[in-house]
Amino acid sequence: MALQLYPHNQIAYDAALDMIRREGKAAVIHPTGTGKSFIAFQLALSHPNEAVLWLSPSEYIYQVQKKGLASAMPKFRQEMLSNVTFLTYAKLIVSEGEWEALKPDWIIFDEFHRAGSREWGKGVRKLLGRYKKAGLLGLSATKIRYLDHQRDMAMELFDGHIASEMSLGQAIAAGILPAPTYVTSMYSFGQELNHLKKQIQASGNPRIRGVNEKLLEKLRRELERAEGLDQTFARHMKNPRGKYLVFCSGREQMQEIMQKAQVWFSKVDAAPHMYCMTYDDARAAKMYADFLEDDSDHLKLMFSIDMLNEGVHIKGVDGVILMRPTVSPILYLQQIGRALAAGSKAEPVIFDIVNNFESLHTIDSMSQELREEMCLRLNENGRREAYGRPFQIIDKMRDCRVIFEQIRKNLMAGWDAYFEAAREYFEENGNLKIPKPYVTKDGLALGAWLLTQKRIYAQKLPGSLTEGQIQRLEQIGMDWSASKSQSFERGIQALASYHSEWGNADVKSSYVSQDGYPLGKWVSNIRRKYKAASGSRLTEEQIQRLDALGMIWDKTEYRWNENYEAAKQYFMRHGNLKVSRDYLTEDGRMLGVWLDKQRAAYLGKGGDAAPLTEGQVSKLESIGMVWEKRNEGQWNDRYRCAERYFKKHGNLKMPVTYVTEDGRLLGKWVNRQREKFKNQTLSKERRERLIRIGLDCGKTEFETAMNQDSKS
Repeated sequence: MALQLYPHNQIAYDAALDMIRREGKAAVIHPTGTGKSFIAFQLALSHPNEAVLWLSPSEYIYQVQKKGLASAMPKFRQEMLSNVTFLTYAKLIVSEGEWEALKPDWIIFDEFHRAGSREWGKGVRKLLGRYKKAGLLGLSATKIRYLDHQRDMAMELFDGHIASEMSLGQAIAAGILPAPTYVTSMYSFGQELNHLKKQIQASGNPRIRGVNEKLLEKLRRELERAEGLDQTFARHMKNPRGKYLVFCSGREQMQEIMQKAQVWFSKVDAAPHMYCMTYDDARAAKMYADFLEDDSDHLKLMFSIDMLNEGVHIKGVDGVILMRPTVSPILYLQQIGRALAAGSKAEPVIFDIVNNFESLHTIDSMSQELREEMCLRLNENGRREAYGRPFQIIDKMRDCRVIFEQIRKNLMAGWDAYFEAAREYFEENGNLKIPKPYVTKDGLALGAWLLTQKRIYAQKLPGSLTEGQIQRLEQIGMDWSASKSQSFERGIQALASYHSEWGNADVKSSYVSQDGYPLGKWVSNIRRKYKAASGSRLTEEQIQRLDALGMIWDKTEYRWNENYEAAKQYFMRHGNLKVSRDYLTEDGRMLGVWLDKQRAAYLGKGGDAAPLTEGQVSKLESIGMVWEKRNEGQWNDRYRCAERYFKKHGNLKMPVTYVTEDGRLLGKWVNRQREKFKNQTLSKERRERLIRIGLDCGKTEFETAMNQDSKS
């Protein structure tokens, strides 16, 4: 029996089924709230005579999903899923006998990023080894395990075969999910102010310290004047009878917040109905059911630590309250998704209540993504399709954040003050051999500061030095000595470990190794040193060692060659490069977009993009690259003939009957361009190009000769 899917899910289902038939596996990566579980249900319903094994982090998630299916299918009966066997990832390890005899034709990995955990992964690997012919379908809001060395589970489980991928920003911009109102605020700033105070007191420059102390006092006053949480909730909780999910970071925080709830929500409801859920609470199921059934005139708050984060959408939720910090970006986006549902016309509200200033910037990335998606849709369609009102951000902490940024900027600016003190010392003493306890007359702890720069350079302390800062220090006698070699050895060991695990040296700049080493930053610094105009600080031996690990010296060239290889593979299979713009390779590479960019660069329409080299042009042409559309190509071909004629003769005064040596009717073509020029049927670009090679809009020589004959 077929299930009526949303259009975006129907497209994903068809693509996944096709990919599984070809490759045996497919992943669907859609945001929370888009109804992706229905894709798996459709698979099970469409193959009633085939065994389906459904894996999920918890049975609770699966049961809620089935309730959602029952709501979507009025004639749904439990026996329709009699071909489905459900197991949690945890049970997969301890109940091997239950699935050994099953012999599934299909295996569904719900929240497949969770299958990468150390223990659960053992059962998954055993299962996949046992049933190699089963079709695999994976569903998740993300493919990355952010806190597990950025592991890509779509690559590990599905060999990169992604049938459909959509970000939260794309789903909102496309109108699949509703655009929420996003309210930022702060609930605890005492500890944050104390931390800032210690940083300011530790800064050596008295002048900068004095400025920051004044700013800190101003920040304190702004925070005390800022709108309290009771006012924030009262102003933006439009439905005082609504249901809200409150996500807490731990049991202690949850208990603290529940105690404060009477005050925080007092202006909305003096007696809100409060529920709480944790995995280890036997009353969780009843709490959840009571929360869903509560239709009273009171505000309903569901407090949760580790439930409701993933897998299900709760119908009728008016918003979520994030009591952050949240460490994992996955968890953060999933919590936001609890308030969003495909097909919903409600306008949910998200309260992001943080306890540190850095967390206030988290929403910026999604806001930027939405702006980019809207620009893309506007460019592609010429109008804003589907997307209704904009993604509204209400920043209650803007003024405080401006002051905080100024303090942080001042703390960073202290580097120049210390450098000036180091320069003066060098000019007086001819070296920087300064003992650690040394303090200048102005009170700057210069000895300790120089030691800190060396330790940062050697990656022993967090932070970074710019290439300019390194050069300035070296100009006044900075001796990195052992720091240089230690830094290189530490970095290359980490790179070797990365290469051993992943088989390449394609390290993202943000990558941090398991032991906390900033390998991505180290690789970026090595690349800058290698390219430095002042000469490489790498020895030949170091370069050779890096080359042996596949060091990518030019990331742009590396990415170009990766895309070229994908184009070459397509050409070898199909004999051409007739690829639509939206074509994706099996590993998710946007080959159609990339080929369009190469054409634009070749034709000088690439904007700021770098032009193609002769080698790149030659490589693309060797696999059948056609630079223009057919009509445009023919016009450009004739134009190039006319250009060669102009360079040889200095004009385009040729008879209409003129034919090139290779048989092109160039005279007729030039005459047609003249006529089109006069009739204004040529584009501005073509008119300008023809003028550059001497086209005049007078009569042709043939016409002139005919007129002269008639006069005689």
